[in-house]
Amino acid sequence: MSRIGKKPVDITNGVTVQVANGVIKVKGPKGELHQEYNQAIKIKVENNQAIVERSSNDKQFRALHGLYRALIQGMVTGVTEGFSKKLEIIGVGYRAELKGRGLQLALGYSHSIFFIPPKEVKIEVPQPTQILVSGFSKQLVGQVAAKIRSFRPPEPYKGKGIRYVGEHIIRKAGKTAGK
Repeated sequence: MSRIGKKPVDITNGVTVQVANGVIKVKGPKGELHQEYNQAIKIKVENNQAIVERSSNDKQFRALHGLYRALIQGMVTGVTEGFSKKLEIIGVGYRAELKGRGLQLALGYSHSIFFIPPKEVKIEVPQPTQILVSGFSKQLVGQVAAKIRSFRPPEPYKGKGIRYVGEHIIRKAGKTAGK
């Protein structure tokens, strides 16, 4: 039995979970999320808890059991608290600023990069070298943060680029002098 799948998901006040026709819908104060699921996995909502059960002990269903439980937990957390990722920009002259809803990045290229996030994701720039990506969908927040990071990933020699706060970059030694 999956250790994660066995645990019920607690549904907090103000959150509604509906299961119908192979789709889980979670609605809360921050927004609404939905997720399709395999009909072989049974999801029941009772007593302010969502319980995930599997029909068979096959390897595939054991994997899906924990997966759907974790997805439901993430959806409930997202519509109540939300998710956020912090990025930091390191490099001389590298900076970010908000222009309307979009994010303008100066990353050492001959041109600046203008990125417009999806409407479900909010981007803040508390300092020119920090970016805060937040929203209620864990997948979308991570995807937008990864896209911003991909514009200039940290390089291993000087460490310049965009990285997650707390991310450790393994540095390489540069060229050594000749004889």
